[in-house]
Amino acid sequence: MTNTIMLNSPEETEVFAATLARKLEPGDLLTLAGGLGAGKTTFTKGLAKGLGIQRMVNSPTFTILKQYSGRLDLNHFDVYRLENSEEDIGFDEFFSSEAVSVIEWAIFIEDYLPKERLEITINRQSEQGREIILKPIGKRYENLCKELNL
Repeated sequence: MTNTIMLNSPEETEVFAATLARKLEPGDLLTLAGGLGAGKTTFTKGLAKGLGIQRMVNSPTFTILKQYSGRLDLNHFDVYRLENSEEDIGFDEFFSSEAVSVIEWAIFIEDYLPKERLEITINRQSEQGREIILKPIGKRYENLCKELNL
């Protein structure tokens, strides 16, 4: 079961992500897929706002992980640099924590991901427009999508 929504601006993307964030629980895991410039970091900025995070959020491209404190803490991963890597950098420890984890380019660490998660694909439709596809994997995430009225 997938759910698709169309958003017409970066601001709408942030608002949708903030709305989603207010429904997240400790330990939730979101993966973000989409090409370069699709809006993954914009989505994560909205998510952070919805979690009550005050710090500026940007992509952790060169550090792999940035952590933020809010109503729920946020682990923001960008694992693009781990393509073709066999190195386990302790993902289990992060995924079993009370923080929400969001992972950009999760396809590169597929073997380390928990079975249950919300997979989010962002497709660029125009200069401003984005198609957001949510694929819930597991009952928790199916219920989350229902709460969002998708």
